[in-house]
Amino acid sequence: IVIVGFVASLVLGGVLMLWVATLEIPDLSSFDQRRVLQSTKIYDRTGEILLYDLHQDVRRTIVPYEDISRHIKNATVAIEDDTFFEHYGIRPLSIVRAVLANLVGGNLLGGQGGSTITQQVIKNSVLVREKTITRKVKEWVLAIKLEQQISKEEILSHYLNETPYGGTIYGVEEASQSFFGISSSDVTLAEAAYLAGLPQLPTYYSPYGPNKAALEDRKNLVLLQMKKNGFITEEEYEQAKKEEVEFRVQSATGIRAPHFVFYIRDYLARKYGEESLAERGYKVIT
Repeated sequence: IVIVGFVASLVLGGVLMLWVATLEIPDLSSFDQRRVLQSTKIYDRTGEILLYDLHQDVRRTIVPYEDISRHIKNATVAIEDDTFFEHYGIRPLSIVRAVLANLVGGNLLGGQGGSTITQQVIKNSVLVREKTITRKVKEWVLAIKLEQQISKEEILSHYLNETPYGGTIYGVEEASQSFFGISSSDVTLAEAAYLAGLPQLPTYYSPYGPNKAALEDRKNLVLLQMKKNGFITEEEYEQAKKEEVEFRVQSATGIRAPHFVFYIRDYLARKYGEESLAERGYKVIT
């Protein structure tokens, strides 16, 4: 029995290694294709008149890594993945903690994900993002492979240029222009903290939504994490907390019944989650 078990383990290990070897890094440019194909659409009560396609007017401006403010880079790393420059694509302890937390919550594939920035780049580039064990393992393997093929700076650049910041705004440059009317190279520390706090729940934390107090708390948490990680001093932390940041007036051009649509979008995000809106291709009749 022991010998049979040993042989079975070797065979299983060999099959696993072969599967890992065949995995290829997805085309990082495929993110745009997935986003358009699986966009959520909101219709009127007849189901015929399209009020809003969540990605019909996607706005994104790619900028070189060196043109992005160091405050944005540091703020993003501090809040999203504070060991980004030390790990090799995944954080095993974070994965174990996330799995245990999800098991306690009764949902192995839901809840906490323990995702690194590298894993998030992989998720953004994979067309099919169903919640399965196989897909999650594939994500871990590809994250490790990606780290071996391109630099940390390139990975962070992909993340900052592709991540959603709310509505049709993708990428930190477009977010900087839309929210503050300036380039991502010119944002203040406080503005960078606001931007870094948005990707976790861009609809919920939207500066134009009903959760402005939560956005303020999120910005302060980003600043606190930056201070803890040595990115800013105590003095910079206190000054940024007090800084008065003014967001530009939101543009609703091309959206039918914009206030109603934004209300529906916020409702859907709370009920089904931010990722579902981006990748499930819902047809919503209101």
